[in-house]
Amino acid sequence: MSLRAIQLTPIQWAEKACEALMNKFEPEVLPPDRFHYHQGVFLSGMEKTWRQTGKDKFYTYIKRWVDSQILADGSIKKLNADELDDIQPGVLLFSLYEQTGDERYRKALHTLVPLLRTWRTNPSGGFWHKGYCQNQMWLDGLYMAGPIAAQFAKTFGHSEYFDMMAFQAILMARHTKDPVTGLLYHGWDETKEASWADPVSGLAPEFWGRAIGWYPVALLEMFEHYPEDHKDKPALTAILQDLLIALTKYQDEATGLWYQVVDKGDQPDNWLENSCTALYVHAIAKAVRLGYLDAAYLRYAWKGYQGVMDTLKFDDNGHVIIGQICIGTGIGDYAHYIARPTSENDLHGAGAFILMCVEMSQAQSIDA
Repeated sequence: MSLRAIQLTPIQWAEKACEALMNKFEPEVLPPDRFHYHQGVFLSGMEKTWRQTGKDKFYTYIKRWVDSQILADGSIKKLNADELDDIQPGVLLFSLYEQTGDERYRKALHTLVPLLRTWRTNPSGGFWHKGYCQNQMWLDGLYMAGPIAAQFAKTFGHSEYFDMMAFQAILMARHTKDPVTGLLYHGWDETKEASWADPVSGLAPEFWGRAIGWYPVALLEMFEHYPEDHKDKPALTAILQDLLIALTKYQDEATGLWYQVVDKGDQPDNWLENSCTALYVHAIAKAVRLGYLDAAYLRYAWKGYQGVMDTLKFDDNGHVIIGQICIGTGIGDYAHYIARPTSENDLHGAGAFILMCVEMSQAQSIDA
């Protein structure tokens, strides 16, 4: 089946991607076998698709997965309570609590989010990404903890979480931003003890595509819940704008995609990657929609969107296949990122694709 023969709107592509994964997995067996961001980002995209389309099958699928993870007393069946990655799926609980009033969801949120109050930190107060990643801040950590904490603060009146996550975001940007490119390094170890850490700065060696994507996506999710007059909003807004504008300079002119290692597109072994592209497209389009970027920047979003669309394939049953997705990846050197395998329709890649499509469906009404 030819992609060019299929004329679908962005929200219809979001639905196609949801349906491809729904066909592959019953919700109760979405991998991995624990409460984790792989399911969380995919189902966050599905939740936005549900809100846009009103189709109950998406809500039901999300609820079935969450109900397979949350026990009767509101505790979570299998949770790594020292990994930020396992906090993120809690964002799904707000809608379920809103829709049902079921106390299990509220109790689970009050189990998850307060873990951040006693989270282990580096000497400057930055969250460790995982218990075994001592003193390491990773860009993706803001997506794992920021949106859920901001929504918790707004929903339950705990404004201290606004201050907490703004501090984390600003600390992370201050230490990972490169003044030359405007890009953010994948991570920072203040103690300089990690194998990848620069002995002087403690920085990761490279600008990895998907890690950079999580950061503005997280900020924009947080902004949906933050008070407009929060003391740190101007600083966070400037960080967001500077990063997204910097990213536009590294978009591949021929394809519209971005590279696995963002600033090294001239290297012959570097390759174009779909999940980071989808996250950048989502963030640029959302920043335009919410008034943080001029509408002229939508041209980069549409070019990236079309670039991803040009890579799509279909299986024999007509389900969409999203490829060129880097698998889960820790911090390393250039060779480490370039050697990472790719996958098709993995959960965080599909999640990024769905987030992109839902946002671009709203971009259609904006005149650039």
